[in-house]
Amino acid sequence: MPDASGRLRRHVPRAAAHPPPKGPPPASRVLLAAAHVVADPFGDTTPHGPARLDWEATLAFRRHLWAHGLGVAEAMDTAQRGMGLDWPAAARLIRLSAAEAKAVGGRIVCGAGTDQLRPPYARLADVAAAYEEQLAVVEEAGAPAVVMCSRALAAVATGPECYEEVYGRLLRQAAAPVILHWLGPAFDPALEGYWGATDPGAALETFLRIVTAHAGKVEGVKVSLLDAGTERALRRRLPPRVRCYTGDDLHYPALIEGDGQGHSDALLGVLDPLGPLAARATRLLDAGDGRGFRALLDPTVALARHLFEPPTRFYKTGIVLLAWLAGHQGHFTMAGGLHAGRSLPHLARAYELADDLGLFPDPERAEARMASLLAVHGVGR
Repeated sequence: MPDASGRLRRHVPRAAAHPPPKGPPPASRVLLAAAHVVADPFGDTTPHGPARLDWEATLAFRRHLWAHGLGVAEAMDTAQRGMGLDWPAAARLIRLSAAEAKAVGGRIVCGAGTDQLRPPYARLADVAAAYEEQLAVVEEAGAPAVVMCSRALAAVATGPECYEEVYGRLLRQAAAPVILHWLGPAFDPALEGYWGATDPGAALETFLRIVTAHAGKVEGVKVSLLDAGTERALRRRLPPRVRCYTGDDLHYPALIEGDGQGHSDALLGVLDPLGPLAARATRLLDAGDGRGFRALLDPTVALARHLFEPPTRFYKTGIVLLAWLAGHQGHFTMAGGLHAGRSLPHLARAYELADDLGLFPDPERAEARMASLLAVHGVGR
C-alpha cells in the first residue's frame, strides 16, 4: 500500500468477514443514511455532461440500507448535489427512490434545494421560486423534504433578514413538516456566511429564529458543522418536538448517544458505508447498553475522520470506493469525474481502515479490487 511519499507498506487483509445481521429500524434513535449514487460507467462521467446514472444499482444500494433498518436521505450532498449530479437527474432520483421506499416499506427523506439555478444569481425571488419548484417535486413524490442550503441564497443575501424571508415563505407553504439543513463551509465553501453571519454564534441565533417562528413546519434540523459544541448548544434550545439530526461525521458516537440534556438522531454521509454496523450498535443502545454501542461505533471514527479530511467535500470519493470494494457496484467510476477527487494514498488508507473494521462482506473480493486499482496506478509493477 502506498503512502503520500510513494513508499510502500504491507497490509494483511482480513481472512473472514462478520457482517452485521439485517434487522428492524432502531427504536431509540432515527438513523438516516445520506446515500451515494452509482454512475453509468458507459455514460458521460466527465465534468462536462449531464449526470448519467446506473439506476438499478443506485436503487439496489438503497434496498441494502433499508434491509438493515436504516432510513435513506436521498438526493443530498452525498449524492453529489452540486458536484456531478444535476437537478434533472436529482428529480428523477427522488421520484424513483420515493416509489421504491413505498414498495418496500422503507423510510426516506429527500433534499430540496436551488441547484437548478446557475450563476450569476440575481434576486431573492428567483431563489425562493427555485426552492418551491424542488419542494413540489419532493412533495409530489410523497416524501418528506430536507430543505438544503442554497449557494444562490448565500450569494444574493445581504443579511439575516434575507434568510428569514426566503425560508419563511417556503415553510409557510410546505404541505408537511420538513427538516432544515445547516451545511457548513467545510462541506461547501460557497456557503461561507450562511444565515447572514460568519460568526457561528450569530448564525445560530438567526437559524433558531427561523425554526422557532415556524416550529409547526419543522420536523427537525440537520447540523453539518463538524462542531460538536455548537450542535449541542443548538440542540438544547430547539423547540419541543423538533429533532436534532447530527450531520457531524467526526463526532457522531457521542452526539448520538447523548447526555443528560438530550441526544441527536443522525442524518450522515458516513452511514453510507457504516450503516449496518451503526444500526447494530444503535439496537444495543435501544436495550440500554451504552457501553456496547460505543464499543462498536467508536472504532469507526478513525475511518470517518480519514474520509472527511480536508477538503471535506470530496469525501464522496472514498465512500464510493468503499461501496465498490464491498460489492455494491461493479466499478469505481463517479458522475462528474469525482473518482479523481482523492489521491491514491488516501484511497489506499481508506481501504485499510475499512478492512480492519470488517466492513467488506467478501474480503477476498475487496482485496482483489484494491489490488487492481493499485496496479492501474503502477503499484507493484
